[in-house]
Order: sequence, then structure tokens, then C-alpha cells
Amino acid sequence: MISFHEEEIKSSLKDKAKIRLWIKAVAEKYGKRVGEITYIFCSDDYILDVNRQFLQHDYYTDIITFDYCDKNKIAGDLFISIDTVKSNSEIFKCSYLTELHRVMIHGILHLLGLKDKSPEDETKMRSAEAECLDLLYSQFLAR
Repeated sequence: MISFHEEEIKSSLKDKAKIRLWIKAVAEKYGKRVGEITYIFCSDDYILDVNRQFLQHDYYTDIITFDYCDKNKIAGDLFISIDTVKSNSEIFKCSYLTELHRVMIHGILHLLGLKDKSPEDETKMRSAEAECLDLLYSQFLAR
């Protein structure tokens, strides 16, 4: 099950049923099933507190993914800072919803085993994000 929650902020996420289908399709593409996935949309301050408390990191970020995957089933809690998504959409010159969708699938790709720490891994992650966004907009959300 994929659920969406908001802490201290509104996400403006639309078409949640289609988003769920998209995430399931991406998981299936990687040979996985979807288990319990919880998105928590929050403020910069909220995600900073999560980062400090659970990861001992003292900085803002767009997403924190807690991985609870088990064998072929992906599961996790994905905290997304809506403040950072908004500012990044301006920096990357894309719409807020496009950036939100990119960050959402970025967390799923981490649950599917993709990394982004090395330059090579980051290139693979960006390519996978682009493929997933193409799938979203071609099959699930008409632009």
C-alpha cells in the first residue's frame, strides 16, 4: 500500500491513484512488488529534524528514504521537503509538480537498489529518473 501524509505543509499532490499505479509499474519493471510505502511531505525544518535525529546529519535535503525492503518487496518511509522541492524547481527551471514527481521516484529508485553517491551512480540515477518521468507522463498523466 502506498500512502501520503503531510506534516506542517501542503504538498499539492494530485492524481494519487495514478501516482500509485506509476510507482507499482516502476517497481515491476525492476522485478519487485510494492509493500508499505509511506510518503511524508514536510517542511525544511521538519526534514532537518529527521536528518539530525535519525541520521546525525546537520543539513537540509529534498528527500530522506528509510528502507524497509524485504526480498522482492519494496517498502519504506520517504520524507520529502516541499520547501526544497519548490526552490529546486526554480533552480532547475521546471514545474513544481515535475520536481515533486522526480523526487518521489528518486526515493523509490533508492528502494529498488539504485545509488547516487559516485558520479557514475549519479548518472545512472538521473537516467532512471528521466525514464520513470517519461513513463509517468506518457502512460499515467497526460500533460
